[in-house]
Amino acid sequence: MLATSLENFRRTQEHGFTVQGLRSRHRRRAEALRPGDRLLYYVSGRMAFAATCTVTSTLFEDHSHIWRSAHREEDYPWRVRIRPDLVLDERVWIQAKDLAYRLEYVRKWPPEHWFLAFLGHLHQLPARDFRLIEDELRRADTGAMAI
Repeated sequence: MLATSLENFRRTQEHGFTVQGLRSRHRRRAEALRPGDRLLYYVSGRMAFAATCTVTSTLFEDHSHIWRSAHREEDYPWRVRIRPDLVLDERVWIQAKDLAYRLEYVRKWPPEHWFLAFLGHLHQLPARDFRLIEDELRRADTGAMAI
């Protein structure tokens, strides 16, 4: 799961969900990504799930500025090529609070602090949680762009 700002989600969307950059401090996690791996987008400012993609390349380094960070020097240099699988219209994004109680990953935190599970940039979710969220995205697909 990639936790991202609305602005950076839109930047990935403007690039047709063809490339995704990861923060410099997450190099080790980024190196673990392989073609065929799946990404789930969690838009942190909205606390909602918005899309899924499939990784189509191995990791590469690129310092061109696409995504923004509060840290001026951060250029999200670790990148992978991606292919969109399901991108919901913003009006039907799935609110994380509606699914949090059903997610194994979130059980590490007290129920009243479920949102702490989504802080940070890159998370490895159990496959069961990914499938559950993606199924909910498909159900909300009435206004979505299925690709």
